[in-house]
Amino acid sequence: MKMIPRGLAVVLRNAPSKQLQFSSIPNNRDNVILTRLKHKDWLTPKEATKLLNSLTHPSSSLTFFHLYSSRKDFNPTEPFCTLLLSKLAQSKHLLEIHTLLQTLKPRRFSDNFFFTLIKTYAHVFNRIDLALHTLFQMPSFYQCLPSSRTFNFVLNLLVVSKLYDVAHGVYRSAPKLGVGLDACSMNILIKGLCSRGELDAAFRVFDEFPRLGFEPNERTYTTLMKGLCEAGRVEEAFGLLERMERDGVGVDAVVFNVLIGGLRKQGRVEEGKGVLERMVRRGCYPNEGSYNEVLCALVDVKRFCEAKEVVVQMGLEGFLPSFVGYKGLVLGFCEKGLVGDVDWVVRDMVRHGFVPRMGMWKQIVKCVVLDGCVCFDGVLED
Repeated sequence: MKMIPRGLAVVLRNAPSKQLQFSSIPNNRDNVILTRLKHKDWLTPKEATKLLNSLTHPSSSLTFFHLYSSRKDFNPTEPFCTLLLSKLAQSKHLLEIHTLLQTLKPRRFSDNFFFTLIKTYAHVFNRIDLALHTLFQMPSFYQCLPSSRTFNFVLNLLVVSKLYDVAHGVYRSAPKLGVGLDACSMNILIKGLCSRGELDAAFRVFDEFPRLGFEPNERTYTTLMKGLCEAGRVEEAFGLLERMERDGVGVDAVVFNVLIGGLRKQGRVEEGKGVLERMVRRGCYPNEGSYNEVLCALVDVKRFCEAKEVVVQMGLEGFLPSFVGYKGLVLGFCEKGLVGDVDWVVRDMVRHGFVPRMGMWKQIVKCVVLDGCVCFDGVLED
């Protein structure tokens, strides 16, 4: 069996084998379906899959598999096993999934099945170790080479989980796994390096794109820009924007939002507003994130009246301010004792489904009491 390279610093807790446990049948409909399996009439794989799909309770799938596997016409095809895997995941039967794999290991399935299995381990059970273990078992134990999609999913999973050293080890293992790296793999590696603060290393990977025959795309540039902005190197991020434009790479609102966010962190509010205006001139229309970045930037520097104007503009454009933006605006107007503006913001946020929290209400009440004015009756009644 092919094992994960020793250098990958992950402790794999292999789920132990366990006999299948059969749950009680939850309803008559499932009873009827399971009774069908006790008949001696021949079932095609397609019919078996259809019956499995008809079960109304995921736990019934265990009994179904037990009955079906005892029949002479037992033929667990990939569609059947994929469906069974889904039902076992719904009922949170991790050990039973492991037992299913042990039962089916002589059979060969496609990358699609293992992609589903790996996603199940990661998203349903939060077992990154099992997802990684499955990836490395695929070539020799399951006789199935991982696709770039499956490989990149695991690589990105590790980066998102901040297991950067493990991600680097997986990246280096691509040739042994029979995986051809692509631009997506490189982008994930760049994301991991930027998240770790290793920007110089990220740019070295970026410089490798032409040699490997890859074209950097919008995601490549956006990831590098975000890394630069988080490191306070905003001017270099704008330099990348110019390079994107020279190279003909499409620039959308996401790119500009990163730049506005970078300027916000440095308190450069006017420049952030200028970027917003530049977007419109270029025909790249701002989205909700663009306005929220500017809104929060204005709140940060206590320019609350201008921030309120942004909220008004967002309403006209059909965009929704963030709760953080609303909160900052309410607390800011409370601090300045502007009860009328506090009233307007609270009513607007409630109208959009946001509810002020206890800390905000304390400041609101304090502001109203000090002003000697009660103007929130309508809001409180709602």
